[in-house]
Amino acid sequence: MRIFKAVAVVGITATLFACQATQSQQNISNQQTDKPKNVIMVVADGMGPAYITAYRNYRDNPNTETVEPVVFDDILVGTATTYPASVSGYVTDSAASATALAAGIKTYNGAIGVDVNKQPVRTVLHQARLNGMKTGIAVTSQIVHATPAAYVAANESRENYNQLADSYYDDRINEDFILDVMLGGGQRFFERSDRNITGEFIDAGYQYVDTYNQLATLTEPTRVLGLFAPVAVPWALDDSRANRLEYMTRHAIKHLENANGFFLLVEASLVDWAGHANDISSAMAEMHDLALTIQLLRDYVRDNPDTLVVLTADHSTGGLSIAADGEYRWSPEFLHSMQLSVPTMVEALPATDDWVGLVEQGFGFKLSEAEQDLVLSIDTSSSSWEQQGILNDIIDARTNTGWTTSGHTGEDVGVFSFGQGAERFSGAQDNTAIATKLFDLLGTQVRGEQNQKHGASSVKQEEVSDEGANTCSFKDSWRC
Repeated sequence: MRIFKAVAVVGITATLFACQATQSQQNISNQQTDKPKNVIMVVADGMGPAYITAYRNYRDNPNTETVEPVVFDDILVGTATTYPASVSGYVTDSAASATALAAGIKTYNGAIGVDVNKQPVRTVLHQARLNGMKTGIAVTSQIVHATPAAYVAANESRENYNQLADSYYDDRINEDFILDVMLGGGQRFFERSDRNITGEFIDAGYQYVDTYNQLATLTEPTRVLGLFAPVAVPWALDDSRANRLEYMTRHAIKHLENANGFFLLVEASLVDWAGHANDISSAMAEMHDLALTIQLLRDYVRDNPDTLVVLTADHSTGGLSIAADGEYRWSPEFLHSMQLSVPTMVEALPATDDWVGLVEQGFGFKLSEAEQDLVLSIDTSSSSWEQQGILNDIIDARTNTGWTTSGHTGEDVGVFSFGQGAERFSGAQDNTAIATKLFDLLGTQVRGEQNQKHGASSVKQEEVSDEGANTCSFKDSWRC
């Protein structure tokens, strides 16, 4: 078992001039008064600056002369760089960037809560737990995906989903679980042939739910494990609750509120997945769920002003452009009629002879003859990725949306903040500075010790069994 102890160091410089000492005391006083009781960190995975602009245009009322602002606009306070440790170049993956946001250190792409030497690091969520705060996560991916895992666990590779799920149960802070509330997807990683972690959490006193409606039945604050899908939850366009991130966030807060405060990580995970797929319709639907979540949090901070909310992206995805091919046009009105996600339409093709009718129903508009020919040209023996590409090309042509890549891009991202201590996050900064500022707000005192059974330096890559909880190939699928 690897044991981590943090040490608080207080330095006093006795040689300062009196005026400098007075100013220093004033700064310390100001910093002490802006420390929040509750911290809510929101990561919009893959949400580069173009996504904010696209969402604003998507929500615009075309009957007015101006483009109306959206919930993000008046809380923008700064920017953040996103590059990983130099060994991984200039373009980050979600694991390295989440570790930077969570722990304030640069690391290599693929690293979960470890430094470049594969040694575990303390995160702001760990610090909150050490301070006696309740902690939770609410995400739309599997809860052991790169971003949430980097705040909670330590592993040399983001691919080791089974080991990460084990860590959620096995790792301890002050001899207690690291998380009080866990909401998202990931059943297959917690209910495996070799271990039933869900059952272990139930035996430890957690309430387990696997539907959104069941979550609503937990009316009294309690510890909760909510896993609503085998991997990620369905796309917002397909889910029984299009506002599922807002819904999970609301219920997470209900179960976390207490006299000592709480730390909640929220991730709009599937913005990134839509970007990888170059799927503008799902990207805007996921952004709308995020916007509803931020509005919920703004209302919460209005009623609970001792709460801090920080929103940023870990990187941008897809190289989204609002217009393409030299044409000065973007037409988001076609996105408002979408009834199904593109992946769901592709999955349904083999079950029907009326492909054009299926796609028209999913798109919510009639196809031109040229578009019908594209649909009929789909080869269902080809990869799902290729089939989705044909349908996404139709939407991109209609809206005049452009993409440069199916991967990540390296530009700076926006930083948004409101609530107590929000002013600390203004200006241009590195993504590691966000964690540094949160550590400062949380304080560096330690009330106990952090024990992690799965130290990253001893972790081995998992074999993929036939039943394979970890069936992802990172060479073939960005969903990993």
